[in-house]
Amino acid sequence: MASLKIIKKDIDYLISEVVSDCWTFLYINPDKKAEDVVEIINDSIKLRNELFARVNNPDKKSIKAHYKAINQDLLTGVDELFQRISKLIK
Repeated sequence: MASLKIIKKDIDYLISEVVSDCWTFLYINPDKKAEDVVEIINDSIKLRNELFARVNNPDKKSIKAHYKAINQDLLTGVDELFQRISKLIK
C-alpha cells in the first residue's frame, strides 16, 4: 500500500492537470463555452475534495481495499473530466 502522502500527491497532480487543461482551453478559445469549462473545473474540485475526505477517513475494516477503491475512483473520475474537455474541443 502506498503512503497517504503519495496518494494525496497523485490526487492533487491529476486534478491540477485537468484544471490546467481547462485554463488552456479558455486561453485559446476565450469566447467559446466558458460556462462549460467552469463547470468542469468545479466538478474537478468537488472530486478532489471528496477523494481527500475519503483518504482522511478510511474504513478501518479493509484499509487496503478502501485505498484501492479511492485510486480507481480517481482514475475514472479524471478520465471522465478529460473526456468532457475533449468534447468541448470538437
